[in-house]
Amino acid sequence: MSSLPLGGALGAFLLGFPALFSIVNPLGGALIFSQVLADRTHEERALLARRVGVYSLLVLLVSLGVGGYVLNFFGITLGALRVAGGLVVASRAWILLTAPEVQEARKEEQAAPASDIEDAAFFPLTMPFTTGPGTISVAIALASSRPASGFGNGAFFAGMALAAALVSLTVWIAYGSADRLIALMGRTGARAVTRLAAFLLLCVGVQILSNGVLDLLEPLARGGVAR
Repeated sequence: MSSLPLGGALGAFLLGFPALFSIVNPLGGALIFSQVLADRTHEERALLARRVGVYSLLVLLVSLGVGGYVLNFFGITLGALRVAGGLVVASRAWILLTAPEVQEARKEEQAAPASDIEDAAFFPLTMPFTTGPGTISVAIALASSRPASGFGNGAFFAGMALAAALVSLTVWIAYGSADRLIALMGRTGARAVTRLAAFLLLCVGVQILSNGVLDLLEPLARGGVAR
C-alpha cells in the first residue's frame, strides 16, 4: 500500500516536469532576460531572477491546484478537460518545435517594458514573460490528468508540485546565470535544447489527449457491453 502514493507522485512528476520545463523554457528565457536587462547591474539581475523564480512557483501551484477544479465547477467533464488540455499542450509544443524563433520574438516583446519599470519581477518578467497564458493553460491541462477521486489525488499533486518547484528553481538559476549560459550555449544551443524539450511536450500532449478520448469513449463501451 505504501508504494502506491510514491508511484503516483513519481508518475505525476515525470509527466509534469518535461511539460512545464518545455513551455516555460528557462534556457531560452534566460537569453532574452539577459538582453532586456543588459543595462542592470549583476546584483539587480540576480535579485530579479530570484523573485521571478518565487513568483513563477506561485503561479504554477495555483494553476495546478485550482485550474482544473474551476473548469469542473462549470460542468466540464474530466474527459473533455483532458481532450482540450491535450490539444492545447500539443499545439504549443508544435509551435516550439517548428518555429522557436517566433516564440522568442514574442517573449522578447513581452519582456521589453522591464527596462522601464523599477520593480518588474512580477510584471512583465513573471507574467506574461515566464509563466504566461500558455504556461497556465498547460498547467491546467496537466491538472486534468489527476485521478478522478480517491487516495491518489494527494500523491498526484505532490508530484506536480515537485515538478513546478524544480522548474521554478531552474528559472532562478538560469536567469541568474544568464551571462554564463550565453557564453556556454549561445542561441543555437538554446534552440536545440528547446526543440528537444518541445518534442517531449508534444508527447505529453498526445498522452493527455489519448487519455481524454478513452474517458469519453468508456461510457459508450460500457453501454455496448450492457446490451
